[in-house]
Amino acid sequence: MLRPESGIVAALGALLLCALAGAARADSCPDASQDIVTDRPSVTNSSVVVPAGSLQIENGLNWTARPGEGALDGPNTRLRFGLGGCTEMLVDLPDYTGGIVGHGPSGFSDIAPAIKHQFQELPSGLNLSGTVGLALPTGAKAFFGNGYNPYLQFPWTYDLGGGWTAGGMASATWLTGQPQSTTIFQPSFLIDRQVGDHADVFAEYIGDYQTRGLPAQELNFGGSYRFAHAQQVDFHTGFGINRNSPDYFVGIGYSLRFDELW
Repeated sequence: MLRPESGIVAALGALLLCALAGAARADSCPDASQDIVTDRPSVTNSSVVVPAGSLQIENGLNWTARPGEGALDGPNTRLRFGLGGCTEMLVDLPDYTGGIVGHGPSGFSDIAPAIKHQFQELPSGLNLSGTVGLALPTGAKAFFGNGYNPYLQFPWTYDLGGGWTAGGMASATWLTGQPQSTTIFQPSFLIDRQVGDHADVFAEYIGDYQTRGLPAQELNFGGSYRFAHAQQVDFHTGFGINRNSPDYFVGIGYSLRFDELW
């Protein structure tokens, strides 16, 4: 039987080939003249990569409430390095989750490096990227077990005109460190509205379907404000729409980008 790790290796090779092919068309990739675009505060990640030679640092803090339980987690730090050729390397650093109300699990999450490539020569108005990553077993076992957890993500956006954008992401994660390996499929869909030149708001649906266990479904609402060319503050709040989901959640964040570092 094909192991999840084998699929990730194949996907990584495919993304690297795309990156090499895209290097010849680097003039169509994002550049440092454009405003910062982040993977937060929505669950749906950005469909565009960080400009070549840039370092982007995204941070956030979240409160999540479940029946009889509440937890705070942060700093939700993601580092994104623009490699060129419409490709970036990203690393999710460990963040700490602590139960404030009730007796939920606490501890650090895994560190998770990944490669992201933005595909080119797509229809006008459409952006699509592919990400392949691997969460390393460095965090608390109560969250993700003690195995290596590979994942794939495909975020996309489509310009609807008039400041409106539709987007979404299809992702799959393989939890290999559980007593019985579990695959999580997470589709998302959002509508985003540009507000002026420096802000936007969005509404988002998130599904969380597992091969073992009950599904979760959530609605997420938020926005961001770019108070400088390469700096952004954001917020989001939402709630679950079935029994296996959080009662509600709320979060804030701050991101910045440093350009032309190499």
